Amino acid sequence: MSQYLIDRIDAAGNIDVRVWTEIERASGDGRLEELVLYDSATGKSTTVPADGLFVLIGGDPLTGGSEGWLCRDERGFLVTGSDLLEGDSNGPRWRLERPPMVLEASEPGIFVAGDVRHGSTKRVASAVGEGAMAVQLVHRYLAASD
Repeated sequence: MSQYLIDRIDAAGNIDVRVWTEIERASGDGRLEELVLYDSATGKSTTVPADGLFVLIGGDPLTGGSEGWLCRDERGFLVTGSDLLEGDSNGPRWRLERPPMVLEASEPGIFVAGDVRHGSTKRVASAVGEGAMAVQLVHRYLAASD
């Protein structure tokens, strides 16, 4: 989550952040009116009035399957493009003479778009745009490989 959003939530008096909490039931007459929440830390359920709900499912990238294959940063995001040229304590991240394309991962010909990418904007619109860019980059990569 972005720090500016964390700061705004902390400053708002009408937002209640609950961790380790599951929604057992949401109910209302034509709109949300209440939630039954289960607190896994205490094992207790509570009914609370509610007219809005935001669910944050996490900000950790699911890149464990790429470990040892694609370069990841310290938080697990996939490193792409010119960031690969910086190298790290494990040595060079890019092995070809040509520079990596903008969304190209450490394995040439693999392109990464969206929230899983190191340095991405973490917004739906930018992820969609990066996906469209990736298609063009794949075409360019394949044309150069012929």
